[in-house]
Amino acid sequence: MNYENPCTAFAGHTKIAEGSVLEVAAKVKRYLLKQPDQQVLIFDDVTSGQVELDLRGSVEDVLKRIGSEDKAEAEKAGPGRPKLGVVSREIGLLPRHWDWLALQPGGASVTLRKLVEDAKKQTKGRDAIRLSQNAAYKFMSAMAGDMPHFEEASRAFFAKNKPLFETLCAAWPKDIRDHILRIGAASFQSDENTTR
Repeated sequence: MNYENPCTAFAGHTKIAEGSVLEVAAKVKRYLLKQPDQQVLIFDDVTSGQVELDLRGSVEDVLKRIGSEDKAEAEKAGPGRPKLGVVSREIGLLPRHWDWLALQPGGASVTLRKLVEDAKKQTKGRDAIRLSQNAAYKFMSAMAGDMPHFEEASRAFFAKNKPLFETLCAAWPKDIRDHILRIGAASFQSDENTTR
């Protein structure tokens, strides 16, 4: 779980909290103490993945547990250079690619990191649009998938037709609409405006 990303919590179709994981956890716990029968969903604002938190005990218990989980995750050692954030994974290349990498200064790892960084700079705008689209659509599917005009609104969203999208989802709950537009803001930009 990435505790660095901001998140947003909803009780039904109503937004009840937004901010850091710790801020949202505290607000959600306080909300549930007053409204114990409510179902609350927490979404990562970057990916729209659902954030699962152990909300047992007091507000202090919850925050302490999250803090210790975050610290344990940061200290978890694995192969590579964990203090630098290096993660080891297997990749498959053709022999000629490995031969070329072996000739590069610094070896395969350094060269691959440089190539990835250069590629990220080249595609930064398109990547931001894709990330925004994926997050907004994932949230939209989870929270508005059964609402009127969902399919048409989805097509308008991916066509970057913001006026049509807003018209089609006008009857949706305001907090849901506003959140989709906030996390999906980059989705409506043209590729030409975001290439650099």
